[in-house]
Amino acid sequence: MNDQPRSRPRNSDGKGGGKPYRRPKKDPVRILAFEALRAVDERDAYANLVLPPLLRKAREGGNFDGRDAALATELVYGTLRRQGTYDAIIAACIDRPLREVDPPVLDVLALGAHQLLGTRIPSHAAVSASVELARVVLGDGRARFVNAVLRKIAAEDLDGWLEKVAPPYDEDAEDHLAIVHSHPRWVVSALWDALGGGRAGIEDLLEADNERPEVTLVARPGRSTTDELTDALGEEGALPGRWSPYAVRMAEGGEPGALDAVKDGRAGVQDEGSQLVAVALANAPIEGRDERWLDGCAGPGGKAALLAALAAERGAALLASEKQPHRARLVERALAGNPGPYQVIAADGTRPPWREGSFDRVLMDVPCSGLGALRRRPEARWRRRPEDLEGFAPLQRGLLREALSAVRVGGVVGYATCSPHLAETRVVVEDVLKGRGGAPVEAEWIDVRPLMPGVAGLGEGPDVQLWPHLHGTDAMYLALLRRTA
Repeated sequence: MNDQPRSRPRNSDGKGGGKPYRRPKKDPVRILAFEALRAVDERDAYANLVLPPLLRKAREGGNFDGRDAALATELVYGTLRRQGTYDAIIAACIDRPLREVDPPVLDVLALGAHQLLGTRIPSHAAVSASVELARVVLGDGRARFVNAVLRKIAAEDLDGWLEKVAPPYDEDAEDHLAIVHSHPRWVVSALWDALGGGRAGIEDLLEADNERPEVTLVARPGRSTTDELTDALGEEGALPGRWSPYAVRMAEGGEPGALDAVKDGRAGVQDEGSQLVAVALANAPIEGRDERWLDGCAGPGGKAALLAALAAERGAALLASEKQPHRARLVERALAGNPGPYQVIAADGTRPPWREGSFDRVLMDVPCSGLGALRRRPEARWRRRPEDLEGFAPLQRGLLREALSAVRVGGVVGYATCSPHLAETRVVVEDVLKGRGGAPVEAEWIDVRPLMPGVAGLGEGPDVQLWPHLHGTDAMYLALLRRTA
């Protein structure tokens, strides 16, 4: 399977042949979906950042209701999640390499393929709507090309196409999984290594990556409660959290930003795995004082806000540090109104302004590949490359070393990543503890599992890897270390 990003040549995929006999019909839903995909491709934007303002503008313009927004969202995210599968199918229906097709044409074809193979939209309607979209955004010549390709795609269902374009599992297991489940081959390999086990587990994980994640809220302790959020959502709109005592899951539909508690900052949107990381660090046993906490990579502020609320309940103060000033401002916004003492600074965690041994608890949620959040950012799987991990490695080790320096003897450090890749998780911790690339650090592992009570499938410990298919969370990793000297 070709893991390289789509190239952006300038050649045409058809020549216009005169004026159209009628004006193309402008479908605001599909035009919006196309605009979102172009922003993701052209500007390396993320759909979860691009789509909300586009939807808001469409609603303000009128004639765009909740069902339209839901369809546009499904078209964008569904197309991005299944891009690898659809590219393989499109490639089988054209007479040139995929890289020679202009990216805007590919986006229209992929949108059409998703409607044909990934939704319940009737085939004739999916083809017709996609061709009309092509006429609006590409012109009549390219619309004819789109029409021809989509009619070929419509001749088979998804299972039929997968039999044609994916190699048999027994011949090439990783390439089979890559095409069937729309992940780059190297990502399949890395996730399989981290997960271990046979075929069933990796298929369940890859399928979970392609499902739309639930919206999970956090009731920040001392400021809101799960009962308040449940009452605000109504019995049909709220589900209890699976693992976190502060979590409420939103049922289908609903806008979290409309809730008073979220508007006021007393609650927020936060994946349950992220909540568990913060709670486990806060509950890890330490001896002596428990007054000063540090979040050393605090942006955009979700974990920091939960830590600040937990610290305030104990009379402790949180210092939230974030290297990027614009992300530090997001942290300030997330912590605004916290009842306990806190401070937000813009500082580089590898060159910290604080003194050694200043803190009792330290969280380092380090920058990483983000392979644990592919449900939320499906486009990330097509942007990352194996060599990206080499760039993260020195930073991750440096941040962990500084975290262990920042904590006092007897204090606790939490090393967290939103990635299950072994090179970003246990390998980093072991390298730092054993002094690979630096001086050895005197610290001991703390078993995380008892600090996540009720959570099944946490492995052999002492560190913990959460999984979308097992826990319904992002694939968060957490190691807890106690400084011993």
